[in-house]
Amino acid sequence: MSTGETDTGISFEEMLAPSREGSSPTGEKDASDLEAVFDVPVRISVVLGRTKVPVAQLLKMDVGTVVELDRQVGEAVEIYVNDRLVARGEIVLVESRLGVTMTEIIKAA
Repeated sequence: MSTGETDTGISFEEMLAPSREGSSPTGEKDASDLEAVFDVPVRISVVLGRTKVPVAQLLKMDVGTVVELDRQVGEAVEIYVNDRLVARGEIVLVESRLGVTMTEIIKAA
């Protein structure tokens, strides 16, 4: 077997994907194929932490009540899309507004 060839005798150059210029082979997808789903609404949730409180304590809460969560400052938050964990991230402050930056993508099991 020569350098640059697989055990099938095909060189790595022959296995490279064809250029996107001109017509693409049948079955090949690109970003324009996703346009149909661009307007589909999804629900994104970011879990900062969790806690358990009795209903009586919940009813006593008012504006400004501090709720202690099970996470430390700087610990990763969980990002869910339609109730499915898809990533972990960090809370960021952008122009006096809170945001989330993704630091880890969770692969589907």
